[in-house]
Amino acid sequence: MTAQQRVIHAPWLTVGPAGRVLALLNGNGEEARAVGGAVRNALMGLEVGEIDIATTAVPEEVVRRSKAAGYKSVPTGIEHGTITLVVEGVPIEVTTLREDVETFGRKAKVMFGRDWQRDAERRDFTMNGLSASIDGVVHDHVGGLPDVDVKRVRFIGDPDQRIAEDYLRILRFFRIHAAYGAGAPDREGYLASIRGRDGIAGLSAERIRMELLKLLVAPGAYSATEAMVDAGLLQRICGGVTYLGPFRNMIGIEQEIGLAPDAMLRLGALAVAVTEDAKRLTQCLRLTNEENKALDSMGHRWWRLKGMDEPRARQRLYRLGNQRYRNRMLLAWARDGEGGHAAEWKQLVALPERWTPPVFPLKAADFMARGIPKGPVLGHVLALAEDAWMANDFPMEVDVITVIADQTIARFKHDHRL
Repeated sequence: MTAQQRVIHAPWLTVGPAGRVLALLNGNGEEARAVGGAVRNALMGLEVGEIDIATTAVPEEVVRRSKAAGYKSVPTGIEHGTITLVVEGVPIEVTTLREDVETFGRKAKVMFGRDWQRDAERRDFTMNGLSASIDGVVHDHVGGLPDVDVKRVRFIGDPDQRIAEDYLRILRFFRIHAAYGAGAPDREGYLASIRGRDGIAGLSAERIRMELLKLLVAPGAYSATEAMVDAGLLQRICGGVTYLGPFRNMIGIEQEIGLAPDAMLRLGALAVAVTEDAKRLTQCLRLTNEENKALDSMGHRWWRLKGMDEPRARQRLYRLGNQRYRNRMLLAWARDGEGGHAAEWKQLVALPERWTPPVFPLKAADFMARGIPKGPVLGHVLALAEDAWMANDFPMEVDVITVIADQTIARFKHDHRL
């Protein structure tokens, strides 16, 4: 294939850490280019994040030049030709051009080369196979430029072969489409993903988690997720039933109240109806303890929140804290569907913005002074008093608090025949 070319205006190719690395590795018989996502994003007019660089120079030459320039080099993946250079405190990943000798998942056997086309052909999608030289010229050896123009995510070469090399590419296909694609997923890639879906079972949960959480917050998350459900993929990944309606509602709610896309909120809406679902997802995706706790809290009797008045909502906020209160309310709102209660839900979700839970004013010493001894009984009386204080809508007046303390002790003694 004859390489296509286009020129981009990308100042980071000549200035800053990436520009310094490109200048360092060009010349004296070697060439370096920016590759992958940075080039794709620049062409699409999107923010450029991490900048990866490919070079004809072998790793030893990369290290030699970086040392001469006073840059720190870290052999982060030297067996695959990857060196990370730290320039002005910014890590820049540099990889020697490669071609596959054998492919078996992530552990492909590679050899170093000097052929930019062969290097591009071993990548996953055409829009990720582009490279840009320091003069701003974009080189396309795999048909990526036309795909960028129409926002089509397409496998390089044979989709079945690309997927068989690493089955995580099925998830990446939908995730990249959700982030950068338009319309329906590429049909050949979609059908190849269905044919290869059994291979997902051999992937590590950690790798699946990483791709799924990125997909869930991408601009096209709903349509990509819907396509995955239709393909029989998402049920395998999540280990159970998924709920597209609440997922779509959660995305709309985030947009309505100005909330940034939240992976845990969206995962909860998509796959958590009861707390057992949170446990299942934690096992399937190897979620962190905090992620598990967040999902478990969201799924805990969320259905009780519908139609809740503000005094009871304040009790929930006091018990749960701001974050878990908000998340459970949002899940309940998303699962309420098109019930026409958006104004009421919005008021409940915004409660932490207009009310801060006070600190329970009674202490153990207050009850010990009233004759309650240390031990389990004291803890029980404190809990009863706190419940009564909450039921009275969190009063802070001294005389009211005194009455609550005295009545709590009297009720406790009556109930226990003391």
